[in-house]
Amino acid sequence: MRALFTTTAGSGHFHPLVPVARALVEAGHEVAVAAPGSFTPTVEASGLRAFPAGRDDAQGVDSELAGLLSTFMELDPEERSAFFFSHIFGGYNARRIVPDLIPLCREWKPDVVVREIAEFGGAIAAEALGIPYAAVQIGHFFDFGRYRDDLSSQLDPVRHSVGLPADPELAMLYRYLLLSLVPPSYQEPDAERPPTMHHLRTVVFDRSGSEVAPPWLGPDLARPIIYATFGTEVPNIPPLGVFPGLFRAVIDGLRDEVGTLIVTVSRGKDPADLGPQPPHVHVEQYLPQSLLLPYCDLVVTHGGHNTVLAALAHGLPLVVIPIVADQPENARRCADLDLGRTMGPGERTPDAIRTAVREVLGEPRYRQNAVAVQTEMEALPVVERAVELLEGLAAEKTPRLAAHEARRTH
Repeated sequence: MRALFTTTAGSGHFHPLVPVARALVEAGHEVAVAAPGSFTPTVEASGLRAFPAGRDDAQGVDSELAGLLSTFMELDPEERSAFFFSHIFGGYNARRIVPDLIPLCREWKPDVVVREIAEFGGAIAAEALGIPYAAVQIGHFFDFGRYRDDLSSQLDPVRHSVGLPADPELAMLYRYLLLSLVPPSYQEPDAERPPTMHHLRTVVFDRSGSEVAPPWLGPDLARPIIYATFGTEVPNIPPLGVFPGLFRAVIDGLRDEVGTLIVTVSRGKDPADLGPQPPHVHVEQYLPQSLLLPYCDLVVTHGGHNTVLAALAHGLPLVVIPIVADQPENARRCADLDLGRTMGPGERTPDAIRTAVREVLGEPRYRQNAVAVQTEMEALPVVERAVELLEGLAAEKTPRLAAHEARRTH
């Protein structure tokens, strides 16, 4: 079986695909990933074949994207997620990747296409060519109901361009299979979950670079150990003001606290820009969280999907400072489950961050709730189950209904 994965540029979007892709490779299947050209080295560093497709970040920001980002910055924070998904992930990115995916699929001939849920072009290209397709969930699940009209208005012209009819209900999104490596309790409770959703155990992948554990990392670090990150992409978007502003607020708020502070600023930024630090404050470009989190006591984060799930997989409470995309929704789920503190735009000050960290470290229930989610994760089916589901989808080209598949396995 050949499986073509599709992703937008960004480790937060690509990394959730890797455990599924590797499981397929280990089962003897052929796998490739279609991604923007500048991102293909990251794909290849994970051991997977890469095909360039879609908007290439190396070409810079064109006038259309600049206009979209300008509009985005003018919106109320509560409106930004819907706009980003609909107009940037949906309209802008899909229009650029579909013309590349159609000839790629015709030449490489995948038996199934697997996309991350913020990459919509893979579903459109696959449907146009009669290839069954699946989605891998990033973040908590939401049914795009709040975005439906706006998102469909952006995707329908792309569908029309390849001979497909309009899809006002967005039925294509999860038509065949949705793989959710996210525990059920973390899902948005009011969302209507598709019958093709299958829950699998969370697998944290974050080693798509050459980074190794630094020599100072180990069990002898002074406790508590606080890890602060705003992901791999958000710090590189200047209008968001995360680097250096929000990083400095975190460091200023926590530098004088007892214990150890570890801050990662992303591969595209220079830690030296944040100035000299005392010995118990470590500022790095990027550290694989799989190496770091076993030593930590608390995570301060923007609420990116991978960081939140990685923290919960280690039973760690959080302080969430959401910035963009699905991060406000992730922050809400963390608040609803009482996994830590969530901070609004007006609380991004050293004093507020210090107060939040002290509260979460001092209140045992946050850690207990995080451990409960960790336990739930560990009880779910392993990722190899995704291989069986994708094999069935490629062979039968019919939806993999969760209730039906559950009966098959008993």
